[in-house]
Amino acid sequence: MSPETLALIDAIHRSPGRCVLAMTGGGTGAAALLLSVPGGSRKILEVAVPYQERAVVEFLGRRPTQFCSVPTSRALAVRAYERAAWLAGGERVLGIGCTSSLATDRPKRGDHRFHLTCHAADRIETYSLILHKDARSREEEEAVLDSVLLNALAAACGVSERVPVALLSDESVHVETEAPVNLVSSLLSGKLPAFCASVDGQLSGDAPRPSALLPGAFEPVHEGHWGLAAAASRFLSRPVVFELSVINVDKPPLPAAEIRRRLQQFTWRAPLWITRAPTFADKAALFPGVVFVVGADTAERIVAPRYYQGSEACMATALEHVRRQGCRFLVACRETIRLEDLSIPEAYRDLFSGIPKADFWVPTSSTALREQAASAQTVAPAEGGG
Repeated sequence: MSPETLALIDAIHRSPGRCVLAMTGGGTGAAALLLSVPGGSRKILEVAVPYQERAVVEFLGRRPTQFCSVPTSRALAVRAYERAAWLAGGERVLGIGCTSSLATDRPKRGDHRFHLTCHAADRIETYSLILHKDARSREEEEAVLDSVLLNALAAACGVSERVPVALLSDESVHVETEAPVNLVSSLLSGKLPAFCASVDGQLSGDAPRPSALLPGAFEPVHEGHWGLAAAASRFLSRPVVFELSVINVDKPPLPAAEIRRRLQQFTWRAPLWITRAPTFADKAALFPGVVFVVGADTAERIVAPRYYQGSEACMATALEHVRRQGCRFLVACRETIRLEDLSIPEAYRDLFSGIPKADFWVPTSSTALREQAASAQTVAPAEGGG
């Protein structure tokens, strides 16, 4: 490694923020260099290399129109940025996406080229280069890509150092800059009603709507939530997905950092929908035909006029809206509240069914479970000895 490259990478590692790199093959040399210099764990959260076409499709969640293209490098960078935000928990993050078509062991009809994108919170920059065909070996083309990638990462990190790029006289790197689309910001501003975070952290505003939904504040998520979702899934013979509303009728909207923090609890465990739907009538409009999985205490509030400004008419209007959307409620009961104990208006009893006690039984309230989970989270670090 040259002294210039070592100095550049050292400066990148010392800069604030964390990053995830996603590349389809080309650029792995730069990733290896970044990881070989001490301090890499402070900067690099993850390196993903979806190399084969099917792996790229799975990583992006869709098949790109063209694999080596500006849109695909941007899609990789968006995916990497989402992963970084998911993993870093509120820290400043970057997502790097790179796709390339370089010299190989067979002739290529198209250009030798690469596109790499750096996704920061405030801008997305894409670097594209068409390489002079047959002028370099594969290793030499890789070296050009590695240099451009390291310089692009340095620029995104606010690092002034650069390494030389071995360009030929007729080659030039083209740079495009655009503003990012931030789903969390769009949701908070009211431009977007909902988005889904998949089990691996990928965010999507147009994911398929679920058929069963377990709403909650998840502050924190606890074993009662996981157990209820599993029991409801068995009972309904369908997956149960979680939902968190950033809007609460009695509280200010959740800030972006808090949304990210609560999202992290679901990493590699379950998908989570984030919505602006504080009431079940609002949720029914977003998810027509869904089965809402709720605890008995939530079911009790759904049919209590005091939660509708004391108006039985408003409560009936809300339940009628739920019915028109084709939605219903599956209730998990506990010792002190059973389904038959709820004051459900006769006209709407068909909207409520219970999970049999043999399948799932909650001996205590969700508030108590929440307090137990919070207490466990507080005590755990001390038990670990630092």
